[in-house]
Amino acid sequence: MERLSLAALSVLLALTVRWAVSLNSYSGAGKPPMFGDYEAQRHWQEITFNLPVEQWYFNSTDNNLQYWGLDYPPLTAYHSALCAYVAHQLNPDWVALNTSRGYESLQHKLFMRATVLVADLLVYIPAAVLYCFSVQEISNRNRVSCLLSILLYPGLILIDYGHFQYNSVSLGFAVWGVLALSYDHDLLGSMAFCFALNYKQMELYHSLPFFCYLLGKCFKRGIAGRGLMLLFKIGFTVIASFVVCWIPFLTDAEQIFQVLKRLFPVGRGLFEDKVANVWCSLSVLFKIKNVLSPETQLQLSFACTLLSVIPTCIKLAVNPSLKSFKFALVNCALSFFLYSYQVHEKSILLVSLPVCLIIHDVPLMSSWFLLVSTFSMLPLLIKDGLLMAYIVTMLAFLLINVAFLRIHEKTSEESLKLRPFCTAIRRSAPRFRIPEPVVGILFLASLVLMAALTFVSAVLVPPRRFPDLFPVLVSAVSCAHFLIFLLYFNIVQIWDNSNERKKIS
Repeated sequence: MERLSLAALSVLLALTVRWAVSLNSYSGAGKPPMFGDYEAQRHWQEITFNLPVEQWYFNSTDNNLQYWGLDYPPLTAYHSALCAYVAHQLNPDWVALNTSRGYESLQHKLFMRATVLVADLLVYIPAAVLYCFSVQEISNRNRVSCLLSILLYPGLILIDYGHFQYNSVSLGFAVWGVLALSYDHDLLGSMAFCFALNYKQMELYHSLPFFCYLLGKCFKRGIAGRGLMLLFKIGFTVIASFVVCWIPFLTDAEQIFQVLKRLFPVGRGLFEDKVANVWCSLSVLFKIKNVLSPETQLQLSFACTLLSVIPTCIKLAVNPSLKSFKFALVNCALSFFLYSYQVHEKSILLVSLPVCLIIHDVPLMSSWFLLVSTFSMLPLLIKDGLLMAYIVTMLAFLLINVAFLRIHEKTSEESLKLRPFCTAIRRSAPRFRIPEPVVGILFLASLVLMAALTFVSAVLVPPRRFPDLFPVLVSAVSCAHFLIFLLYFNIVQIWDNSNERKKIS
């Protein structure tokens, strides 16, 4: 009973922090003519409410695709239509066709913020609570601590409740998928992930681990027997889930191709803005966009992403354990973020979600990653007027993880889950050790570096010759961290020698 009370208090605290952040500015506030992501979400409500389904993704006089044209999958469109119906009941001006562009008012901001909170309460928060109170590896003493840490992850709060998006919906469906697979409900898990993918196409970052884990289970059961039947059931579930989501768009091939064209705009280029991935960091020294053709960029991106995910996928398919599955989610998502095509800074949330799911396993490295992931979005958050919210939520997250998860004490080989790797190294180099103080010092140095870059980004004016100096430094430093994290998480997964399949009870 005490744990349930503490869990309820954790949820209330998380909701309070979310609503406090929502009182701040949002993307594009008072900045015509395009405004920002807030206006994009409002505009999608306008389009889905006033136009027939077959016109949602097509350019027309009433749907100028150059002005925040709908470019997310059908479930996002249906969600926008549902919100639009409620908005129309409250104030028809909020979704009036053409005349509502750039609409801003205190009442409308309250409504839009409330829609994010409701979606969070219905999808993401229940999944996080159930995960923390179900996973076997978390001790009873740490369940509430892990829940509090996951719910107070600043990156998701700042983007959904500050910048303004609905990432908690797709990420929540992904957590439900992980939960279902953990209970051996493979069909429900497949369905939940299909819903996540049909809400945001970026959930493709998580697709390979889901595929490899389920395929590995089928092989384990015998591909000529029960495994084959399971494979057919999963295939049917995936197809049926997609058909249900896409029914209005299956009327003709033109509709399907137009939606796909909107979902995967390869013409936009390798990356946008100062994203903390490899291509953006390399462009400081080597102007990839200017030297390589768009086709070569796409091929290079595909090749590097594929090479990066192969080890983790093979490991998962051969040993489809839950622990390996969750680490594979991290490794694949991080590989996609670092190397794939058309990456946005907010896409780091797709890596942060599975990192949250392993925070009980490697608390220091997970907390460290989550701090860096939020820091990597600093230029965007400053642009949106969210600097103070960023500082407060980052400090709160750090203090909570130090106080309750004791992350500063988790620096041993055992705590870092590096014992199997270090043991293998010591066969050739008997004196090899990872000194515990070194890990703590590196963590502290990283925090100091992020704090320093935050200070100079917020206070100092960059040289006229290098107006993007501070955003470039933030993205480069974050990218360097992410490359080290990718190596670390791959080592933990690949050298994991536990063959028992971890279950949730």
